[in-house]
Amino acid sequence: MLGTYGRFALRRTGQALVVVLLAYLFTFFVISILPGDPITSTLRNPDNGFTEDDIARIVSYYGLDQPWWVQLGSSLGRFVVGDLGVSLRSNLPVGTLVLDALGSTLSLAAAALLVAVVLAVAIAYGTQFLPPRFGQGVLRSLPSLFLSVPNFVIGLLLIHVFAFGLGLFSMIDTETPWGTFFAAVALGIPVSAQLAEVLIASLDHESRQEYVAVARSRGLGQGALFLRHLVKPSALPTVTVLALIVGELLGGALITEAIFGRVGIGTLVEQAVASQDLPVLQAVVSLAAIVFVVVNLVADLAYPLLDPRVSIGSRGSTVAAPAADAPAPALREEVSIV
Repeated sequence: MLGTYGRFALRRTGQALVVVLLAYLFTFFVISILPGDPITSTLRNPDNGFTEDDIARIVSYYGLDQPWWVQLGSSLGRFVVGDLGVSLRSNLPVGTLVLDALGSTLSLAAAALLVAVVLAVAIAYGTQFLPPRFGQGVLRSLPSLFLSVPNFVIGLLLIHVFAFGLGLFSMIDTETPWGTFFAAVALGIPVSAQLAEVLIASLDHESRQEYVAVARSRGLGQGALFLRHLVKPSALPTVTVLALIVGELLGGALITEAIFGRVGIGTLVEQAVASQDLPVLQAVVSLAAIVFVVVNLVADLAYPLLDPRVSIGSRGSTVAAPAADAPAPALREEVSIV
């Protein structure tokens, strides 16, 4: 089994590398190959203040005086070794600019993901075990409400109440723990809706299975039933959605940073668009593709580990369980010894 899983992991990793390469090639062609030579046009803009010597040096660096395939080979070679080029706005290495801005964005996205997971699990748990008269119907409607409200509206409301009203954080310095927390709440609430919807549907399905009825008949408590029997088989579709919403987290982080005045990738992209700093834009797009592919790769590799009903085919592909209503062998065994 270990050898089969190893081949599966290597195959998936190779596919992920191909996707990253294709994303970079697409970005390169869109930005660097289209007619109009945008880099040279930007350099010759009098507002940017580049001298002819500066322009000649940068054109030589990017190989703009060479055929496109030479430019592509040079650009790809720099990308592989981590050289993302030089900013046309600040004349600084793009890698340095991205790394300086990345910390704030990653901390915001990670905090927002944590908020989303906690909210989704709390809502899903309540829908399974709270009596209907105590708000189970309300809990089931919360994901639709969260999804219908844009994160910038939530952010403005949080700023009005907790920054201007209660003074828990200052808009002058939003990098404080409270500022990061409320920015993460604004970003995490809409994301939690998708997780909660999928988790509720999965829990509804699993709670109707025979092994759950057996566990309840033997006196297993609600918390133990949730953690020992329901969470693991319900995690597979939730992990799938979790991997897919990474792009939404990154895109939402750009908007949230602008609302809360945080300095991060969003600020960098805003400045790059305003000044037509194309190397920075190319680096950010490539970075977003890498993050999205890596997260989906991790989720894909986790499928066989989360649910024993998911097997790995002979060619390294995942195969669904033959019967959706059949509980996992490990769960059957666990029920029998409760």
